[in-house]
Amino acid sequence: MSVLDLLYYPDERLHQKSSPVTEFNEELNNLVENMFETMYMEEGIGLAAPQVNIFKRIIVIDVENEKKPENQLVLINPEIIAKEGEAGIDEGCLSVPGLRSHIDRAEKVTVKAQNLKGETFEVKADGLLAICLQHEIDHLNGVLFIDYLSPMKRNLYRTKAAKLTKARKKQAQEAR
Repeated sequence: MSVLDLLYYPDERLHQKSSPVTEFNEELNNLVENMFETMYMEEGIGLAAPQVNIFKRIIVIDVENEKKPENQLVLINPEIIAKEGEAGIDEGCLSVPGLRSHIDRAEKVTVKAQNLKGETFEVKADGLLAICLQHEIDHLNGVLFIDYLSPMKRNLYRTKAAKLTKARKKQAQEAR
């Protein structure tokens, strides 16, 4: 397994829509393992393939963040087929470090997806899992949680993100 490189806001690739997965093979299994490894390394609870520069409709989730296989959820080609109620929490995002903001989401969702073998299944979720599913599926559609914020808040964060990106690049050069 290996850790993949994350894309960070304001990288425009994060706004690219992802294509459906059509091949269910060992390459897909390896990618999913690497996505879990990356998510855990970054201390996240969800990760979408576009966040690691792969524009396929794949998400991995572990809201318990305990690295236990029984808590790991893999969704290939997920789509929300039902929403109910209203909820929201202060969301964060691995691709938008240093920012948390309240986002209104559906309280409950039903998601149809495929597993690693291509078999279709449904997940009915509420609470944190429902919010995480909506957040990660947004990534597959080229939407970031920051897109829900006011233009003023987005612009303030864009300035902060530019400084963070500059610092990351400098740190990477010094590490060489």
